[in-house]
Amino acid sequence: MKNLTQKLSTLMLALMVAFNIGCKKENTLGNTNVSAVSNFFGPTDNKFIKLDPNAGTQTFEWEQARAEDGGLVLYEVVFDKESGDFSQPVYSLQSDEKGMRNKLTISDADLNRIANSAGIKSLATGKLKWTVWASKGINVNKSTTSRLIEVERPAGFAEVPADLYLTGSATEAGTDLSKSLRFKKTAAGTFEIYTSLKPGTYRFAAGTNASAKTYAISGNTLTEGGDVTVSGNTKVYRILVEFEKTTATLTEITALGLWFSPENKVLHTLNYAGNGVWNITNAPIVFRQETWGRDERYKFRMSVKDAAGVASNEWFGSTNRDNNRPDANTAAAYFNLVKVDASQYDYSFKFNSAADNKNVDITVNLTPTATYNHTITVK
Repeated sequence: MKNLTQKLSTLMLALMVAFNIGCKKENTLGNTNVSAVSNFFGPTDNKFIKLDPNAGTQTFEWEQARAEDGGLVLYEVVFDKESGDFSQPVYSLQSDEKGMRNKLTISDADLNRIANSAGIKSLATGKLKWTVWASKGINVNKSTTSRLIEVERPAGFAEVPADLYLTGSATEAGTDLSKSLRFKKTAAGTFEIYTSLKPGTYRFAAGTNASAKTYAISGNTLTEGGDVTVSGNTKVYRILVEFEKTTATLTEITALGLWFSPENKVLHTLNYAGNGVWNITNAPIVFRQETWGRDERYKFRMSVKDAAGVASNEWFGSTNRDNNRPDANTAAAYFNLVKVDASQYDYSFKFNSAADNKNVDITVNLTPTATYNHTITVK
């Protein structure tokens, strides 16, 4: 009987402890309640802001919310389209000091990206709606008050793609997005490709999936969305896309030739084979006899035409002003191509000794996925 009484007492004690813990937990959870933010200090409603992504900043401020337990409140500033109800906001940010301040300092560059997400185009003016949500990490109290700001976006794009692709019926790859031609990234926001265009349409894409953002050209200005129509004969181009300048420039490539320095002329014209590659087979090479020996120097001349039809020449050669003849031990990087000046001899390559009085196959590779280079094969 005594043992039974002790067991019952122990059980009652355990139940009381569990009940007290449950009550404390319930009370603790209850203390996560906070009041809603109801008074905004700034910016004033419908304030106009001409965004300057290079230097501008804006400040959002509001009255503090109150926590039921008297503790710390966290804030989140939420942005939406002018017609939005914050059920699917376009962007949200913690306030200053990791959400602890009733103030948000935001750069114009970030506001430019938010405006872009809300569908406001570059150089256009539109409105963003904003509000503040308060919480202690849970039990978010969403303010029923909101304000508008009117922003004017600058030229350029708020978001520059990491990669760029060319697609469409006018391109060498056709309309299959998975086979789109990838541009060569030459600098931040700058992309280049050597390719041909035929009658049809094309566009630039930030990726190879259907949801990727696309771009087109109006004049030489880069725009979001749309297609570019090509008519007439198939031509080879260098397409240069510069997002910071919001420009896309097409330069027609009318010829690419082997420039033989000793004779100061194009010795052989290469044929465009597609995918940024030019080649020629069985081209005869004869070094020029000079008093000091036989001269074998060469580089490449590219004949181009701009959008206005003005013709000019560009030159591709070596990174070195002078070179030795290559042999079987010469590194592959020797054959890399870079833009060089128009001098007759400087930055030229030299043929392998075996090429003298022989035929050679020459390939110039301006494929965007590789370092620009060339190969010489002695027959």
